[in-house]
Amino acid sequence: MTISSSLNAGVAGLSANASKLAAISDNIANSATYGYKRIEADFHSMVNSSHGGSYTAGGVRVTSQRLIDQRGSLVSTSNPTDLAVRGRGFLPVASASEVAIGNGHQMMLTTTGSFRTDGQGYLTTESNLILLGWPALPDGSIPANPRDTSTGLRPIQINVNQFSGDPTTRMSLGVNLPATETAATADGAPRDLSVEYFGNLGTSESLQITYHPTIPANGNSNQWTMEIRDTASPGVVIGEYVLDFDDGRLAGGTLSAVSTLSGGAYDGTTGSFIVNVAGGPIEINIGRIGASDGVTQLSDTFAPVSIGKDGSPVGNMTSVEVDANGYVHAFFDTGITRRIYQIPLVDMPNPNGMVPFDNQTYMPSPESGTYFLWDAGDGPTGDIVSYAREESATDVAGELTALIQTQRAYSSNAKVIQTVDEMLQETTNIKR
Repeated sequence: MTISSSLNAGVAGLSANASKLAAISDNIANSATYGYKRIEADFHSMVNSSHGGSYTAGGVRVTSQRLIDQRGSLVSTSNPTDLAVRGRGFLPVASASEVAIGNGHQMMLTTTGSFRTDGQGYLTTESNLILLGWPALPDGSIPANPRDTSTGLRPIQINVNQFSGDPTTRMSLGVNLPATETAATADGAPRDLSVEYFGNLGTSESLQITYHPTIPANGNSNQWTMEIRDTASPGVVIGEYVLDFDDGRLAGGTLSAVSTLSGGAYDGTTGSFIVNVAGGPIEINIGRIGASDGVTQLSDTFAPVSIGKDGSPVGNMTSVEVDANGYVHAFFDTGITRRIYQIPLVDMPNPNGMVPFDNQTYMPSPESGTYFLWDAGDGPTGDIVSYAREESATDVAGELTALIQTQRAYSSNAKVIQTVDEMLQETTNIKR
């Protein structure tokens, strides 16, 4: 019985070391595979109860585990949609074949990928994995989505032929009006200013602003009337305001009072008012009372010192990039940037309990625990690095060392079987 158990233990040792050799071979073969997680084989002794004081060899068994929570080093690339997770968390992806069918998709997870647009604009890897994310609303905000399910995630699709325009909603006027024009001896000629803005359809329109000086009977009035017209509505005055300026030593040349004749009321706290153009309201900032950063009245020069506005004309999308928080930004040739998606990072209590699949992808399982979709950089998760890939977690030097040890252990177990065979042969020869 003891000799037989020795033979069984030797066979178990051969099988266990063969399994470990398979794990080492897999690790070495994928030492250059981006995002590969190494497999670790562990040995566990098997103990049989003793009978009659004699010892019976139990042998050994082997278990293997893919160490999904181990991370490789990050290397830089030249592709803005090469992504890697720095820290904890996983990128959600789906199989391109499932997306093409259109009957829903199963979320899988990975830690890195080289994503490029395919023929339909989806961000896809060479292994046909499509990146998933939450689509943004037209204003760039991300709506509230459930965080314990993947139902809100959509394949990220980039329309490189997309046009985008951004209407003007805010404007600031930094204009200097000549103080000499409000004197009794001035000719009272108005000063005209045209400021371009962009409508809701990306068309170019203008606000025609006319400053009329108030000519007093004597002295200086230090007063102007600002009249605003919209080229989209010819002949209509959309706002009229009386501007009074301070002529004191401390605040000379700054606004002292603003009276609203028509249009939105002037807000002294913000220094702005709202006028309605053909496409909607525009907030115009002319500066606060006593401030010198808006409309002023100094010297004898009419000068638009600082004119600012938001909005842009229609432009073509030129590129996309992903920031550290997982927001996908589209860049247009007009200089504007629009947020179009958000990529969450998926985390769970036991990443090593996930089910591994081809192409360095994994799927949550009961052993991995309940997953949660975090904003990148929030909670326990790390951030997303663009222009980067994650290298294999395999340490080739360590694997080669383990290979030598495994080879020696395998040879030793083979020697045990050979020795047991010789002992059994001697037992057989007793009969002679």
